[in-house]
Amino acid sequence: MHGLLDDAEEKTPNAPAVRDAHGVWTYRELAAHSRAFARWLSDRGVRRGDRVVLQLPTGRELVAMFHGALRCGAVFVPLNPSMKAFHLRHVIGNAEPALVIGDEATAEKLAEATTRPIERMAALWPEVERLRALDATFTDPEVRPDDVATLIYTSGSTAAPKAVICPHAQVAFATRALTEALGYRSDDVVLCRFPMSWDYGLYKVLMTCAVRCEVVLAERDSDLQLLRRMREVGATVVPLVPSLATMLVTLAERSPGGQAPVRMFTNTGAALPQATIDTLRAHFPGARVVRQYGQTEAKRITVMPPEEDRERPGSSGLPLPGTQVLILDGDGSPVPAGEVGEIVAVGPHVMPGYWRNDENTAKAFRTDPATGERRLHTGDYGRLDGDGYLYFEGRRDDMFKRKGFRMSTVEIEAAAMDVPGIRAAAALPPSDKHDLALFVEADLTPGAVRKELARRLEPAKVPAICRVLTEFPLTQNGKNARQELALLLDGSAL
Repeated sequence: MHGLLDDAEEKTPNAPAVRDAHGVWTYRELAAHSRAFARWLSDRGVRRGDRVVLQLPTGRELVAMFHGALRCGAVFVPLNPSMKAFHLRHVIGNAEPALVIGDEATAEKLAEATTRPIERMAALWPEVERLRALDATFTDPEVRPDDVATLIYTSGSTAAPKAVICPHAQVAFATRALTEALGYRSDDVVLCRFPMSWDYGLYKVLMTCAVRCEVVLAERDSDLQLLRRMREVGATVVPLVPSLATMLVTLAERSPGGQAPVRMFTNTGAALPQATIDTLRAHFPGARVVRQYGQTEAKRITVMPPEEDRERPGSSGLPLPGTQVLILDGDGSPVPAGEVGEIVAVGPHVMPGYWRNDENTAKAFRTDPATGERRLHTGDYGRLDGDGYLYFEGRRDDMFKRKGFRMSTVEIEAAAMDVPGIRAAAALPPSDKHDLALFVEADLTPGAVRKELARRLEPAKVPAICRVLTEFPLTQNGKNARQELALLLDGSAL
C-alpha cells in the first residue's frame, strides 16, 4: 500500500497531500515523514507482521505513521481515542502489539489496559522529526500482497470489538475500485470528518493518495466551524453519515449563500432521509449525493454511479468494478430478481476474516462450494432489480415478525423520517423486555408522532412505544447508538 505514496511523491511531489487544523504537507513531505517513522519503528525492533497499536487523533502525523508502519511490513492498528479501558483491554489482548502509542489524552487509559510500555507522542514525534531532518535512510523490507496491512476493530452486533483482517492486496483493490466508481479526480479536495480508526476515514487517506489529490482531516474541527472550513479549503468531496448531514444542513440554513464548491457528497453508515438529500442539493447546487452500501469486511460493496444519483430511489447502486453481489435464500441458493434474500459479496475486496476469531470468521466468510471463492455473508437482507442494482432491506437483527407481519426497522425509520419535524429516528425491534419501540429527535409529542406513523404504516408496524429525545446518542463513528437507546427503555409508552 505504501507504493501509492511513493508513486504520488514521484509524480506530484509538490502537490498538497494532507491538511489538518495545524498545516499542510505536500506528497514529498508526507513521504519523508513516513520514511522517518519507519526508521523510528525499525530502531525499536518492530519487524514485518508486528502489530502497532495507536490511539491518537486523526492528523497529519497519524497519516505519516500509517504509511511508515506499512513500509516496515508492520500491521497498523488504529483505535478511536474515545475507546474506553473496558474495550481497550480486550483489543490489546487480542492484537498482542509489539508497540503501543498514545498521547496525553489516551496514554493513561492505555496504561490501565496493558502492562506494555506506552510510547507517548510528545517524546516520539521530535525523534521522528530529527530523523526526517537527517534524511535517515530506510530500506523497505519485502512486503507480500497477502501480508496484513491493518486491523480495523469493529463492534458490530457483538459485545467485544472484533478485528477485520485487511491485507495489502484487498485494501489496494478496494482503494482503486472505489476511486474508479466514485470518479475521484486529481483536483479534488476531500474533507473528512471521520477518524482513521473507522475504514470510512482510513480509506479517504488512501483514495486521495491513489489519485494524488488532497485530503483535509477535520475530525478535530469545531462542529460550528465546519461550513467555514469547507469554504476555506475549497472542499469538493464530503463523505457523510446521517448525523453529519443533518448538522451540515442546519449550518447551511443559518448561513445561506457562498457555500463550498462541493461536487459530491458520499453517504454510508445509514441511508440519508430524502428531505436531507433535497436540502443538501438546494444549498449546494450541482452537488451529487451518492448512496453506497458496504461493510468493513469487504470495505465497500455497492456504489450508485454518481451520474445516476437521482435515479432508482432507495437503491445503493451497483457492485464495485471487478466484484459481484449475490442474493441468496436460507439454503444458499440464488433468488430471482426482485426477491429479498441475504446479501453476499464476492470478489478481490473480500477480507480473509477476523483476527484470532475463528468462530465469527466461519459464520461470515464462507467458501463457495462450486468455485472455491471466499464469499462474505453480510447478514444483511436486500434485493437486486433486473439491472443488478442493490436495494438494502435491513440487517438480520432488524428483521422481525410482529402480529403476523414480517417487517424491518428500516421501513419504520424511513416512515418516521417522512414526518415533518423529525430530525432523526431509530427503531428497536420487539424483545422479551419491550414491544416495538421508536426513538425520534423532534419537537413533536410522542402521540403526534404515532398519529403521523399511523397514516403511513399498517397498524402492525406502528410502534407501541415512542420516545422523543432532544439529542440522539451516537457511536464513535456518528451512527445511532442503539445499545444506549435500548438501555433507555423501561417497557412503558409515553
